[in-house]
Amino acid sequence: MNDARQMPNRLLDAKSPYLLQHAYNPVDWHPWGEEAFQIARQEDKPVFLSIGYSTCHWCHVMAHESFEDAEVAKLLNRSFVSIKVDREERPDIDAVYMAVCQAFTGSGGWPLTILMTPEKKPFFAGTYLPKKERYGAMGLIQLLRFVEKNWTSNKARLVEESEKITRFLKKTQENKEAGPEKLPEALIKEGIEQLKATFDPKWGGFGPMPKFPTPHNLLFLLEQDEKNATEMVEKTLTQMYRGGIFDHIGGGFCRYSTDEMWLVPHFEKMLYDNALLLLAYTEGYLRTGRALYRDAADKIAEYVMRELTHEKGGFFCSQDADSEGQEGKYYVFAPGEIIRILGEREGRRFCKAYDIDFRGNFEGKSIPNLLKNREYEKEAGKPFVGALYRYRKQRTMLHRDEKVLTSWNGLMITALARAGVRLERPDYLRAALEAEKFVCENMHEAGGKLLSRWYGGQADHPGTLEDYAFFAWALLECHAATFRPNYLEKACLVGEKMLEQFFDSDMGGGYLYGKDSEQLLIRPKETYDGAMPSGNAVAALVMRQLAFFTGQGLWQKAWEQQDCFLRQECRYPAGHTFFLWVLSQEKNEKGQLICVSSEEPPLQELRKLGISVLVKTKDNQDAMEKVAPFLKDYPLPEQGTDYYFCQGNICHPPVHDLESLEKNSINA
Repeated sequence: MNDARQMPNRLLDAKSPYLLQHAYNPVDWHPWGEEAFQIARQEDKPVFLSIGYSTCHWCHVMAHESFEDAEVAKLLNRSFVSIKVDREERPDIDAVYMAVCQAFTGSGGWPLTILMTPEKKPFFAGTYLPKKERYGAMGLIQLLRFVEKNWTSNKARLVEESEKITRFLKKTQENKEAGPEKLPEALIKEGIEQLKATFDPKWGGFGPMPKFPTPHNLLFLLEQDEKNATEMVEKTLTQMYRGGIFDHIGGGFCRYSTDEMWLVPHFEKMLYDNALLLLAYTEGYLRTGRALYRDAADKIAEYVMRELTHEKGGFFCSQDADSEGQEGKYYVFAPGEIIRILGEREGRRFCKAYDIDFRGNFEGKSIPNLLKNREYEKEAGKPFVGALYRYRKQRTMLHRDEKVLTSWNGLMITALARAGVRLERPDYLRAALEAEKFVCENMHEAGGKLLSRWYGGQADHPGTLEDYAFFAWALLECHAATFRPNYLEKACLVGEKMLEQFFDSDMGGGYLYGKDSEQLLIRPKETYDGAMPSGNAVAALVMRQLAFFTGQGLWQKAWEQQDCFLRQECRYPAGHTFFLWVLSQEKNEKGQLICVSSEEPPLQELRKLGISVLVKTKDNQDAMEKVAPFLKDYPLPEQGTDYYFCQGNICHPPVHDLESLEKNSINA
């Protein structure tokens, strides 16, 4: 097994925490690159590709069982060229070979295990494999010995299989027929009905266990003027908060629940989950006024700022599920620990409130939760950064993946900027703006291209569609929160590069990776939402907003083309809820406002209007007219402020004070 004296392999110089976790494996790992495939061709060996990420529990299990094992390493080193890929660092590679796995097996997941030719054409795909055969399931050694033997004696068969799956994938990609272009109202209605059909009325959430939060479902439903839609959101937000998936000691949400009631999570915490949940709880609070949702939003934001933030502002990826080799050990308690830390009276109260007893609810200990507490709302607002939090930090440690990803940072910047304004928390907005600055200073190439990953002082890998779309959205939210023209100008530049690198001007839609990036087996266009919304759906939101903010026909045309493409792709609307959220926002558009002022306008009041706002003043006139040339037609008044409000196809006469605007136009 693992030997501390093991010599390092080729991963030692990597900038991925996941790859570095494998740098002292006895397996002779290569990072993805032409050098590895060249060796495979020269030595006539098949390629063993393993894809995972640093906080993946089953990746750890397979690493300990197999990749730290001398017998497995000997077999891999003798007959294969082995390559490790961090799926978070290279989502393009992961997406292509995950499509392979789904084609082979009908499902996917991580660790992802691929066997392929030196030409990158796969002939086997699977996920976690135990070292040896178990309960009738094939073991890794069994698979490797089979391939080793057949690569020597029956190589043509393996090559033929690889050619067959490659042809199938390319044909599927090239011949994918678009569905009929449905009207937005029909897609929205169908999406609501499909979510209703899978909704769990007792515990909230959608579909069977394991249950994922899927916050874009909730954002979509919150936009609907329908009682049942709001009820589904409230049930889900409430039960997730009460469950063990929410960290009642330190804040933030874990990845997903292994049961139907949100009690026992898969304990890793991901930046993107918490970003999207921060958006959902913020919007839930604004819609309902429930203090519980405000409390959840605050505890998500404070957790991220406290535990996932680089000293210079960027946000780290995740925290591990495992500590000291045990999943969840960091999060669970025995009653004696609580009483010892909090004292007899407060300790017993806490144990009763949070369901901590001697029987335990997870491997003999207890995950704090409020599922049995009928007075759970009384716990909202109580500080969690106290004695239990400090004790937990000292008792055991969690691994943290300290990569900074442009796409995930884009989501968190968006969420914090919006929460900073809507929850009136300037510290959230400051954190968002610092992270935006970090990405701009550290993750750009000459010519304006984005890089995907930063770690240890170095950025690398060309940005994907998600990087561009999510970061452009973040820049638009920074503009909405500050009204500073530089954020809008940067959003335009990122958007223009996104169109140039990713978009299909003939058929519509954006490819996963850019035209100047490494060209892989296939070049997919992803439209379904997964744990995160699809890059294409977020790109649609960006184009729609840029069309208003700049008045440029480029963005209106791009939005219309993207809208058409996604409506044709939207065969199962409940799998495209972020795009349905964008369509719903367009349908429910409350109006757009242009504020032109010769003095300091009431910015705080403008932020609270909940509509799209452009602000031109004497100080920013040149910058605003550069990015939005149509503003030249809106002259600065000699004194005071003019407000031009438009809704739908109607523009109201300008008014000179905010009270008249709200009375006669916005609320008309």
